[in-house]
Amino acid sequence: MFPQSNQSNPMKDIEVTAPPDDTISAMKFSPATSLPKNFLLAGSWDCSVRCWEVADTGSTIPKAMKTMTAPVMDVSWHDDGTKAFIAGADKTGRVWDLAADQVMQVAAHDNTVKTCHWVKAPNYSCLMTGSWDKTLKFWDLRQPNPILQFALPERCYTADVEYPMAVVGTANRHVIIYSLENQPQEYKRHESPLKYQHRCVSIFNDMKKKAPAGYALGSIEGRVAIQYLNPVNPKDNFTFKCHRVNGTANFQDIYAVNDIAFHPIHGTLVTVGSDGTFSFWDKDARTKLKSSETLDQSITKCAFSASGHIFAYAVGYDWSKGHEYYNPQKKSYILLRSCFEELKPRHTN
Repeated sequence: MFPQSNQSNPMKDIEVTAPPDDTISAMKFSPATSLPKNFLLAGSWDCSVRCWEVADTGSTIPKAMKTMTAPVMDVSWHDDGTKAFIAGADKTGRVWDLAADQVMQVAAHDNTVKTCHWVKAPNYSCLMTGSWDKTLKFWDLRQPNPILQFALPERCYTADVEYPMAVVGTANRHVIIYSLENQPQEYKRHESPLKYQHRCVSIFNDMKKKAPAGYALGSIEGRVAIQYLNPVNPKDNFTFKCHRVNGTANFQDIYAVNDIAFHPIHGTLVTVGSDGTFSFWDKDARTKLKSSETLDQSITKCAFSASGHIFAYAVGYDWSKGHEYYNPQKKSYILLRSCFEELKPRHTN
């Protein structure tokens, strides 16, 4: 299964069958409210989108695959679990009806579509797409034109949605927060607290109120910022270092944070990086819960199943060291790990 080296799966996690042929660029588990089974969706630079059924044991069955005309940048689920959305470098957003196995274009931009998220509000539902054309658009799937469009200060690099909040991170370190109640509107914009380009953002909930409370932002400089929407105390916002390796002569090798995900039950989080590791964190206790062993390629994406029992992480080359480090012998793959106990928070209040 893992001919290249022992470091391709040092923790003996379960390998997803029939993975993509190139680096995984997007990965999401099906929502809790939908089907009785778990499904995993992944998009790749090989232009494919794949869907697997995932058993509680971690065994996987490939269910469907679609090939796009350009690399896939993002994927997301419809809230009922019957459809998937695909953002592509072909400047389109598409919907994949999984039961009918049909793909239809539902969004268009003037440049690569970097993010796609389904917004489910009490009075409307729509697809949100962010693009390198410096716009954020909201689409009613029954209409050819967007129902709303916002100009972004720069190219969209990352986004997340947790109703009633959306957050978008762009080039030049801009962060824009949107309120989605009644209809989407800009709520706040500010400069990233991180000095370097951000790569990923993830909204976290107030676990008592079950409502979005803030977001975590990860940068290419091995650092994460925890930002509250309305901090009770200014010190509630903080940053921490991660994905750094001590090199020679007191120097540190610093790697990008490629993805962040919050555990749906515990509210703890995971970061994955170009150093080939993942780490589990408790932001409230400000402590690390676990560090993985180091894999021999970068970890590019991660996701938790809706019940919080399965952690998926995608392994492959992210070109962080340039073309001279590209090794076609090393394949991309996805690993699954039982994680519920490992992500329990340190604090008990």
